[in-house]
Amino acid sequence: MTKKSITCREMTEEDIRRVIPLYLRQYNDFEGDSWTPEIVYRRIHQVWSREDSLCLIMEQEGEPLGFAMGYLEAFYDLDAYYLAEIVIDHARQGEGLGTRLMAELETAVKARGGRMIQLASVNDEMHRHFYGKLGFLDANNLVLKSKFLSDESDRNEAET
Repeated sequence: MTKKSITCREMTEEDIRRVIPLYLRQYNDFEGDSWTPEIVYRRIHQVWSREDSLCLIMEQEGEPLGFAMGYLEAFYDLDAYYLAEIVIDHARQGEGLGTRLMAELETAVKARGGRMIQLASVNDEMHRHFYGKLGFLDANNLVLKSKFLSDESDRNEAET
């Protein structure tokens, strides 16, 4: 039995529709969100079409297994890559695919002159373990800030 090869490459615009089911399955089925295909397409396309974007797709025999998306940002002393999203097919999590995709991403970021990868993550043990084993540290000089620009009922719903 031959092992089916897994490849990573830069995403094309056509790939966006191919990864929407992975996104919907992960966030709606396993995390209880309510994403629609249209909103997922918009989210991914916004990052994919941004200047200095770098979005990778991981495939096995042409079937998407996962993707990572983000973009390079210029700072006075370096270019940093902001990882907006990494999604691995829920059925294939735990096989090292996320670690492999992150290694491919690091190589691609370095090739484009990036010297740092930054991200915002859920603050739970699973995410601390995954990113920690890849060498990511918590930033002590930054705090995520947000402000809702909607009415009070929307804000209360979002806080629950």
